[in-house]
Amino acid sequence: MRLDKFLKVARIIKRRTLAKEVCDGSRVTVNGRTAKAGLEVKAGDVLELDFG
Repeated sequence: MRLDKFLKVARIIKRRTLAKEVCDGSRVTVNGRTAKAGLEVKAGDVLELDFG
């Protein structure tokens, strides 16, 4: 599943377009690496979000 879609489905972020903007703004890391909205998220991945 795409990262932006996962953030919306998991109700971490309310809109997929906002999730894409957050990802494009380098505010999301997956397994310690900056992630883009289209990254495929798998079970066991560690996500970190910077809302500060």
